[in-house]
Amino acid sequence: MSLPVVQHYSDVLCIWAYVAHVRLEEATRKFDDKVAFAMHFVPVFPDAIGKLEKGWAGRGGIDAYGDHVEKVASGFPHVTLHADVWHKTRPTSSLAAHHFLKAVSLSEGADVPLRQSNYYRATWALRQAFFAEGRDISAWQVQAAVAEELGLPLAPIEAHIRSGAAIAALGADTKLAEENKISGSPTFLMNAGRQILYGNVGYRLIEANLNELLRAPNSDDASWC
Repeated sequence: MSLPVVQHYSDVLCIWAYVAHVRLEEATRKFDDKVAFAMHFVPVFPDAIGKLEKGWAGRGGIDAYGDHVEKVASGFPHVTLHADVWHKTRPTSSLAAHHFLKAVSLSEGADVPLRQSNYYRATWALRQAFFAEGRDISAWQVQAAVAEELGLPLAPIEAHIRSGAAIAALGADTKLAEENKISGSPTFLMNAGRQILYGNVGYRLIEANLNELLRAPNSDDASWC
């Protein structure tokens, strides 16, 4: 019998996904033998500089956004924020990091449980590299350095990038996010789209939804009318 699938969508440059990672970590730790977690990317910062220059034009620009990120992070003592984030270190696009991470995923196959995968490890490592260490994760040199720090061989990762397979996998994520009407980062989607948890959602609510999913994984309760 196959496990129910829970999809998780995020953007690696999203501060809310960074602070909420601890909840994904706890959910996968507690439920990874009962639920198949699938991690996908949604492009919130495809053109990070353009997005922030336009969106924060009347509010102080990118530096003001950096101040906003600092304020958000200050409310979550379990995370660290480097002073350079968005002030000096300004990644051009999250797509570059997502592309790299899809190549990491392809290099290890599809049968590895999410929490045990290099894909999961590398995603968190890139988030830490940006938010905690102030490194530009849109740059290949930083991505390659993070892979080496994790002990991941670069050759198969580069091969999937050069072949186009990684960009195809990233395109599939974008299409899936559009089909499921994912509005932002982070988002949990489960029960064939009936249960959607978006944004700064507490762990107890996530856990309650997972328990309900497991209580009746094939239920048609939502369509009883």
